[in-house]
Amino acid sequence: MSLCNVDCILVGRRQVNYPWKVPIKNIERELICPSCKELFTHPLILPCQHSVCHKCAKELLLSREDAFAEPDSEFSNPATPIGSPRVRRLSSASVERIDRLTRTGWKRTIHSQGVTTFPCPSCEHDVDLGERGLSGLFRNFTLETIVERYRQAARAAVAIMCNLCKPPPLEATKSCMDCKASYCNECFKIHHPWGTPKAQHEYVGPTTNFRPKILMCPEHDMEKVTMYCEVCRRPVCHLCKLGGSHANHKVTSMSSAYKVLKEKLSKSIGYLISKEDQVKTQIFQLEHMIDQTESNGEKAKRDATDSIDRLCGILEERKMNLVKSIQDSRSSKLEKLRYQMDEYQGMLENSGLVGYAQEVLKETDQSCFVQTAKQLHTRIRMATESLKTFQPAAKPSFTDFNLDVSREEELLKELSFTNVPDAPVIDQKQSRLYDKGIVCWQQPNGNPPVDHYKLEYRRLDQDGDCTWEPTEDVCSTSKVISNLDTNTSYLFRVKGCKNFTYSDYSKEVAFHTPPAPVLRFLFDENCGYNSDHLILNNQRDSVESVAGLPLLLGAERIVVGSYMSLDFITGDIGITKGKYYWAFQVEPSSFLVKVGVVSAAKLQEWFHSPRDINSPRYDQDSGHDSGSEDIAMEHSQPFTFVTVGMRKLFIPRGHSSSSTDSCKRSLPTPNRIGVCLDYDKGKVNFYNADTMQCLYERNVECSGTMYPAFGLMGGGAVHLDELITVKESTKSSFFLNS
Repeated sequence: MSLCNVDCILVGRRQVNYPWKVPIKNIERELICPSCKELFTHPLILPCQHSVCHKCAKELLLSREDAFAEPDSEFSNPATPIGSPRVRRLSSASVERIDRLTRTGWKRTIHSQGVTTFPCPSCEHDVDLGERGLSGLFRNFTLETIVERYRQAARAAVAIMCNLCKPPPLEATKSCMDCKASYCNECFKIHHPWGTPKAQHEYVGPTTNFRPKILMCPEHDMEKVTMYCEVCRRPVCHLCKLGGSHANHKVTSMSSAYKVLKEKLSKSIGYLISKEDQVKTQIFQLEHMIDQTESNGEKAKRDATDSIDRLCGILEERKMNLVKSIQDSRSSKLEKLRYQMDEYQGMLENSGLVGYAQEVLKETDQSCFVQTAKQLHTRIRMATESLKTFQPAAKPSFTDFNLDVSREEELLKELSFTNVPDAPVIDQKQSRLYDKGIVCWQQPNGNPPVDHYKLEYRRLDQDGDCTWEPTEDVCSTSKVISNLDTNTSYLFRVKGCKNFTYSDYSKEVAFHTPPAPVLRFLFDENCGYNSDHLILNNQRDSVESVAGLPLLLGAERIVVGSYMSLDFITGDIGITKGKYYWAFQVEPSSFLVKVGVVSAAKLQEWFHSPRDINSPRYDQDSGHDSGSEDIAMEHSQPFTFVTVGMRKLFIPRGHSSSSTDSCKRSLPTPNRIGVCLDYDKGKVNFYNADTMQCLYERNVECSGTMYPAFGLMGGGAVHLDELITVKESTKSSFFLNS
């Protein structure tokens, strides 16, 4: 066996060839588990689409469980980073539990109770396994097969022998995935003759990894996965679609998903291969940049050393001058003090001036005595006066030479390279992208402002080489971008400039534009607006429901089996054709808010045909539960809504859904909700407006003019997005005809 090229796949009797060849030894970095840093063993696919070994996943779970059980552990201490090596170290109890689980076997239907969340070793995002734990994860058989092929290529000297040959066995040339055995050519012909069912078995190259042929649903153990959920992006079975958590999700057949994903993957691989020259050029550029980095680093090191040496030279020179000044002052003071001390020494008896005066007194010649005594007396008198008012000739202190270096010390402490500003951070919560978009950013905490910013963006498009498109210099921390295409992903980055020095680029952030042009509207205070229950702000872009006295008085109808109605409000612009999108935010503390669309024609009919509110249909205690009346009631209403409340978004129940799956129909409320109405196709979609993920899609009968509609009950509020509320003067205030 040799280091083969993975350029074909054997399926049944067919060999599928691909136009590219990949040396298996070159993909080792893709086959390493991010947790144990070894080749994958029974890899599992996490919800974040990264893979990890089965045993590593168990270790991560058990280590997190043990860590939370210990108050002083690294997990309980927020100052300890998740990636700390100490966190990865398991206790002896955990190791024993893993060994016990390994010895006794780990059933896929069994999941451990307790902690079901751990950080993904690749992206470090928390992975919530839910109630089923590890048994709810799919096994990555494709990755497992590639790892096995890599292992075989790595041990090419050790051949796989035929399992059916008589001793001595021959080297195997094929392995049957149905029989789970390896064969030489002769044994394969004998045990898989033409014209028999075994001739249709799936066979591959020699392998020791015989994976199951059928992928089973982790939620319904006995069911095969036959469909692909486009919302959750995972395989599902028919029970998941009929009454499970995927009942209202958009699904496709597995063959269709296989074809689409394979075409996309082949196209992407083909694109990368077609850009091989470009990749080689970029690799050459990176190699050149590495060389430049090394040389520039050495140059910067030399420059910094020279600068510090110059500073040290200046300090040394200054030190010599200051020390010389101190020494000169010291010598001068000592000279003066010593001379004064000698003068005072002469005042002592039998020495100096006093001794000389005593000798002069012995002179008997008057004229000679007077001649000498005159000057001597002057000196004696001066010595007497100095004795009375003693004053040292020099001060012994050197306070004039105290050196204050506090300012210089601070300057030296702040000594650094050119003040390059830190890279800004794009604020994804404040940024909005429609056909026009506003991108906001901010400086990291504690960093001073810069002179201006440079924002760049480009389409995130694999089919073309899109270059970064810069904007003009921006003096604020936001920028409005115009002429954006709908249903398109864009990458944004920004850098700051201070004193002609640019910072690094911020982290690139991707935004996805809505699938349709933006419908710009305000709340209509003339249609359905109830001022007793709803409060509309002056700009008409925010409405609040107040659970006050009028609502409390209206609640008396509950006693007679009636129901409490919603307070409705619509947009002031309607749609008569085309496709439009709008977005808004529902206050997290809202009790009940319904959002969607309303037909003006049906609304008038609905108002003129009041419902029988005393029907048993509305009495919760009547036991009346007519599915046909549910459907009739749904078709008679002019509204198409989803419900938001208590931090949950509730998907409407499908006709095949049971009343017990309400918990599976609820999703966490997105920060912003988007609605897209396709009038011509009669469809309405609800999105997570931050990620542009479609949460729910349904058909809607579009008749007459369709308006954005909102229903509120109890405390709650809805705020339209800023760009949604800016109406253009060229558009009608009543209808959009295009």
